[in-house]
Amino acid sequence: MRFFVNAKFDFIGRRRPAYIGTAIFMVLGLVITVVRGLNYSVEFTGGTLMQIHSQAPIDVGAVRTGLADQGITGAEIQTFGNDQELVIRARVAVEGSDADNTQVTSAAVAAALDGVLGAGSYDVVRTEAVGPKVGGELRSQAFFAIMLSFLAVLAYLAYRFEWRFGVAAVAATAHDVIATLLFIGIMRLEISLFVVAGILSVLGYSLNDTIVIFDRIRENLRQSRRDDFVAILNRSINETLPRTILTGGTSLGTLTALAVIGGEVIRPFALVMLFGVVVGTFSSIFIASPVLLEVENKWPGADAKGVPVVKRKPQTAS
Repeated sequence: MRFFVNAKFDFIGRRRPAYIGTAIFMVLGLVITVVRGLNYSVEFTGGTLMQIHSQAPIDVGAVRTGLADQGITGAEIQTFGNDQELVIRARVAVEGSDADNTQVTSAAVAAALDGVLGAGSYDVVRTEAVGPKVGGELRSQAFFAIMLSFLAVLAYLAYRFEWRFGVAAVAATAHDVIATLLFIGIMRLEISLFVVAGILSVLGYSLNDTIVIFDRIRENLRQSRRDDFVAILNRSINETLPRTILTGGTSLGTLTALAVIGGEVIRPFALVMLFGVVVGTFSSIFIASPVLLEVENKWPGADAKGVPVVKRKPQTAS
């Protein structure tokens, strides 16, 4: 069953309203993010890690509430092996105390656990301090991973297609990463390693969607070498639209379930991916292909790898 099998939408002709819409979102998101700042997790800012073993199954929600009562917000709580062990990463935000003071944090966590689990009903397996230097290194490594992926994308597409396709794909991918970071800032999501994994997943999803469209563009360029380039772009997007809609729809269904019932730990990842699927689909249609058109108009080259240059009809779309 295929939806939009006979679609003939003029996506390229409507690229300017798309540019305006995404520019408005970018500006608003940038202002909000600059004013509020980004909310980094303990992994990036430093704090205290505690592993707890209880004699009975632990209610994670109750522990989270108990920590909040002790002034510990944004703690990362994960089951470790089974539901009788927890790993808690936390920082104490109490006026007059050092947020990286392990003793202060440990005492606050112990007070919360005493209230929830009962004193003497659990053991502290280990307590470790996570310094801000480690968090800084993680931030640098995360940034390096994203930048390295950009270079890999450009090199891969330049080899598989032309450098023009690579530039267009990198522009769309950069748009998605920046938009996702602004979404994180707007939603005040805590940036943890889970969220970084979500950003890299968004990058991969967007790139995959873009390559599918570029593959069809290359095929249509070889089959209709003297057709108008705008018409070829629109036809290629419309021909891959059923795949785009069905793939995006099934992904959104799965991610919605994760966001609703996945729990506090996985919810930020699911929300980032939800936004990423939407923005990745948008950029594949309204960023990658129009940028390819602009690059082709400014630096005309081969239609696709191994295909000679041909003179095209004048571009008419606005």
